[in-house]
Amino acid sequence: MNRYLLLLISVLATLVVAAILWWALTSRTTVEPAQGVEGNEVEALTHGCRKTQVDGIRYVVCEIDPATADLELFHAGPDGKPWGDVEGFVAASKAEGRAPLIAMNAGMYHSDLSPVGLLVEGGEQIAPVNTSGGFGNFFLKPNGIFYVDETGKPGVMETEAYVTAGIRPRIASQSGPMMVIDGQLHPRFLVAGTSTYTRNGIGVTPEGKVVMALSLDPVNFYGFAMAFKNAFDCPNALFFDGSVSALYADGTVYAEKREPAGTVIAVME
Repeated sequence: MNRYLLLLISVLATLVVAAILWWALTSRTTVEPAQGVEGNEVEALTHGCRKTQVDGIRYVVCEIDPATADLELFHAGPDGKPWGDVEGFVAASKAEGRAPLIAMNAGMYHSDLSPVGLLVEGGEQIAPVNTSGGFGNFFLKPNGIFYVDETGKPGVMETEAYVTAGIRPRIASQSGPMMVIDGQLHPRFLVAGTSTYTRNGIGVTPEGKVVMALSLDPVNFYGFAMAFKNAFDCPNALFFDGSVSALYADGTVYAEKREPAGTVIAVME
């Protein structure tokens, strides 16, 4: 047989063997499902809390019914000094025999830990509404107020609308910016915003449930607001803080680092 023909047959045989091997390898390749709280998976925690993931960002989320839960705001202890941080509040409350089931920092504060805006505890106004302008997230208008009124109905409302609504709150905390306003995102939020932090906030569902959430990964305002709007079903939601955020749930304080907290919102035993 012609040596050139033998060479051609050899080359063709090699190509056929290579094709068969490639098919065998690729046909056996499978993608194992991710574990933990990847994708749409949810890890249930106690007292209506869960770990979940939205668009690649991990969250701890707690859903509370204020009609059945003892939802309160706390700023200072019996000595008049601010609690200082979520971890300290939890420890002190346990020592006093009234442990929180859930706790989270709840609004922005000055260097002395006094609230920047409205704070109402147990029907008593600790600090007034702040409608002034300024620099920083609190003043990224519209800002807003989370409240539970005297009838037990919760809400999140723009500050100016709250002032004119004549609401009589049992508890209330002002912060900013608003993240979701009647189903629409804050107009200043950008899809590609480069400012990313671990963040926490609060919203209210159409059924009147209060949603408290903390991101366990850095997220921009747009992504955080979209999670509240779509995944947590909150047509109105308010930003509480970023990078200093902490949430206590299921016996664990979830926080990037221990940082001060001016006001704490908690579900008590």
